[in-house]
Amino acid sequence: MDSTANNSVTINIKTALVVFLLSLAYLGLSYFLIGYNSSELVLVLLFNSLFYLSATTRKFILGFSIFIVYWIIFDYMKAFPNYHYTPVHIGDLYNFEKHLFGIHDHGKLLTPNEYWLVHGNTFIDVVSGLFYLCWIPVPLGFAAFLFFKNKRQFLYFSLTFVLVNLLGFVVYYTYPAAPPWYVQYYGLHFTPLTMGNTAGLARFDAYFHAGIFKSIYTKGSNVFAAMPSLHSSYPVIVLYYGIKNRFKIGSIFFAIVMLGIWFTAVYASHHYVLDVLAGITTAIIGIALFNLLISRVKWLQAFINRYEKVIA
Repeated sequence: MDSTANNSVTINIKTALVVFLLSLAYLGLSYFLIGYNSSELVLVLLFNSLFYLSATTRKFILGFSIFIVYWIIFDYMKAFPNYHYTPVHIGDLYNFEKHLFGIHDHGKLLTPNEYWLVHGNTFIDVVSGLFYLCWIPVPLGFAAFLFFKNKRQFLYFSLTFVLVNLLGFVVYYTYPAAPPWYVQYYGLHFTPLTMGNTAGLARFDAYFHAGIFKSIYTKGSNVFAAMPSLHSSYPVIVLYYGIKNRFKIGSIFFAIVMLGIWFTAVYASHHYVLDVLAGITTAIIGIALFNLLISRVKWLQAFINRYEKVIA
C-alpha cells in the first residue's frame, strides 16, 4: 500500500475499484453519446497511469481532474448541438459587426475580418499562428506552475477557469453564433452539420507544411459557438492570476500573449471583434463571480479546503 499524508488518496481496493468504474463509465458514456474516439482511451490511460505511478503524480492528476471535467463537458457538447434549441445568429451579427467596427477599403465597408483577409501577409500569418497555439498550453502551463508553488491559488485558478467556460457554454446555447469564416464560405444562410474550419490559420499550416490547426479544428464540438470567444477569455484569467500572485515578468508575457490571441481571433476570421469583447466580458464576470462565491458560500470554501489537503 502506498503511504501518503493522512488526507491524501491512498491506493487500496476501494480506490482502485472507484477509478476502474469511473474509467469504464466514461468510456461507455462517451461511446453512447459521441461514439468511440482514440483520445478518450488516451485520456483514461493517462489518468490511470499518473494515478498509480506515484503519490506525487496521483496528487497532480487529481488536481488537474478539474480540467478533465471541463474537457469532458466540452466534448459531450457534440451530442447536443446548440442549433437544435435556438436559431443561429449569422446575418444580424455580421451586420452589427460591420456597423460598429466596419473599415472603409477601396469604396467598400468591410468587417475587420474581411479587411485582414485582403491585407494579411505571411509574417502576420506565422506570428499570429504562434500566438493562437498558446491558448491552451499557457493556461495549463501556468496551472502546473501554481500546482507546485501554491495549491490554494492553483485551485482558485482552475475553478475560475471552469466557471468562465460554463458561463460561455450558457451563452453558446442561448445565443448560437456563426464565426466570420462561416459567412465567407457559406454566406448568411444556415447550414447544419457544418464541419470545423481552420480559416485563416490554414495559412500557418501551409507555411510549415503541417496540419497543426487542421487537427485541432476537426475535433471542435460546435461550429456555431463563436460568441463569446473563450479563446479570448483564457488569457484574461491567466493575466489576472499572474498579477494577483505578483509574477511581474510572467504577467508581462501573459499580457503580450493575450493581445496576440485577441488579434489573431479576428485576423484569422475565427471571431468577430464582438465575440472577443464578449469573451473578455465573460472572463471578467467569471472572475468577479468566483471571488464573490468564495467569500460567501461556505460549502465551496469547505470543498476547496478539503481538495487542497488531498493534493497537498
